[in-house]
Amino acid sequence: MPCLDKATKEQINALDVATLREIVTMLASKEKMVYDFVLINYLDKETGETDLLQAAKVDLDYLFWKGYKGFSEQLRMANMLSACIKRINEFTKVSGNKFHEAELLMYVLEVPFSMPKNSFGTCFTQFDYKVGLLVKRLITLVTKKLHEDYRVDYAEKLNEYLRRLHQTSNHINMIYYLPEKI
Repeated sequence: MPCLDKATKEQINALDVATLREIVTMLASKEKMVYDFVLINYLDKETGETDLLQAAKVDLDYLFWKGYKGFSEQLRMANMLSACIKRINEFTKVSGNKFHEAELLMYVLEVPFSMPKNSFGTCFTQFDYKVGLLVKRLITLVTKKLHEDYRVDYAEKLNEYLRRLHQTSNHINMIYYLPEKI
């Protein structure tokens, strides 16, 4: 993202309202992220963020069933998790709502943890690593960025995820250093 210098900021502030409206309309029609930002912050403050969350879940559902390249199921799942992380990051850039971000992370984590236990701990460590990164990100959100009341809501699931990761994938340093419980 470009850094605006003082002269550029002054030039933008000097633009008339009609020109600014034209610029915003053009950007919103070309860039989905700009459209979403304008929608949730200015056009539909009441339900815009909820609609954006539901759209993100629909996109994640599509990503869950899309075919991915990979020699094994674990490698295909690791590629799927990468695509899901990218979609969650797009949502977070526009929304900034940490509770909704945690909700999306839990939504994605349901997929790998619904797989059989022998899916973890194989020689394809990329899958275990990606799942560990998602769990670590969720732990950080729940313990540091959300109110304490939400910690109770997520603690049971997170502790189960941590127990399963420590049982099967403790040979990966990042997972080894994750807490046993939150």
